[in-house]
Amino acid sequence: MAFFPGVDKIEFEGKNSTNPFAFKFYNPNEPFEKTTLRDYLRFSVAFWHTFNGNGQDMFGSPAFIRPWDNAKTSLDKALMKVDALVEFCEKLGVNYFCFHDRDIAPEGKTLRETNAILDKVVDYLKARMKESGLKLLWGTANLFGHPRYAHGAATSCSADVFAYAAAQVKKAIEITKELNGDGYVFWGGREGYTTLLNTDMQLELDNLARFLRMAADYADEIGFKGQLLIEPKPMEPTKHQYDYDVATATAFLRKYGLEKHFKFNVEVNHATLAGHTFNHELRYARINDMLGSIDANQGDLFLGWDTDQFPTNLYITTLGMYEIIKNGGIKPGGLNFDAKIRRESLDINDLFIAHIAGMDSFALGLKAAKELINSGFDKFVEEKYSSFNQGIGKKIVEGNTSFNDLERYILDKESILLPSGSQEYLETLLNRAILLAGAK
Repeated sequence: MAFFPGVDKIEFEGKNSTNPFAFKFYNPNEPFEKTTLRDYLRFSVAFWHTFNGNGQDMFGSPAFIRPWDNAKTSLDKALMKVDALVEFCEKLGVNYFCFHDRDIAPEGKTLRETNAILDKVVDYLKARMKESGLKLLWGTANLFGHPRYAHGAATSCSADVFAYAAAQVKKAIEITKELNGDGYVFWGGREGYTTLLNTDMQLELDNLARFLRMAADYADEIGFKGQLLIEPKPMEPTKHQYDYDVATATAFLRKYGLEKHFKFNVEVNHATLAGHTFNHELRYARINDMLGSIDANQGDLFLGWDTDQFPTNLYITTLGMYEIIKNGGIKPGGLNFDAKIRRESLDINDLFIAHIAGMDSFALGLKAAKELINSGFDKFVEEKYSSFNQGIGKKIVEGNTSFNDLERYILDKESILLPSGSQEYLETLLNRAILLAGAK
């Protein structure tokens, strides 16, 4: 059965194309940094939004009815969605996908029954992946959707819920390994609090650390070689989540001695909710050697929730890709489109148009980031801090001075010269880089 009969293989047609079902800037075979755009960007389709998304929002019921929604049983529906995934990725030319355990298979009455259903779907998915060449970027477990997780999972006040979550993650890591996933993500959807009036914060943080340590130990035990990733988010659905942003989560990992086991899956919209820019979160992760992967989307600055829109803002993609280039690439991570089409986008083929727009935006952003680096942008920053390369600045950096030394040095100085920040000039360089990349 063809789920997208009206769409052929998406091809690169160049910047002058007006075909909505063609790439304008993403040429998968175009050389970049000793590889190709396809291998450098490592685009991934998010199973949950793409095949489970039904247009429902907090104010309205589902708006989409997909072909797989007419399946006779829940298992049939799960298998049909796997077929839809393979067809979609083949036509889009994307090599990777990501999923939560409950995205691909429904729950049974017990965890044992649920795992048996999951195994059937995974067996089918594994076979389809083998014949299509589709790869798993990362897997994860849904520890937030079921009512049992009302108080959280690893941070729940119920020891039984903690145990259930541990068993669920154990199984999710196992199937991620079975499917040769490049990573495994922990997203603390409800690992936080709504009010401190009923919260033992110390116990919850300690238990979260215990949970993550056991997960890392089990991954080692079964020989899972993929990267373990934490995805920061400040709020929603809780008032405050313990992995608020990259800085907060880094401090948490270091406090509990877990920093060698985990890196970060940074999401654009989560950065927005935390009051940061995407490139801020990427840079904080990069300079701490903690950058692992990306959830590629964008938010709406006028809306205070996780809107998960497809990325089209070229300033966001350019500055984000600047950090990726400085990081030496994102592999074994990738750019996963954790994005959903709008409730009003009723045509199933809008799924293709949205992904094409996102892929073009990041491809153009990558090229613009390279133009920005070539423009001398990095040299300007180096010159701004050049006082630390010589004299008293060099002594400060090398740790060869003290407050007494610095006082003697500065006490009789009559003037201090400061370099200009030249923000406006740098912003023109950014504009120029985007325009030049788009013109090529």
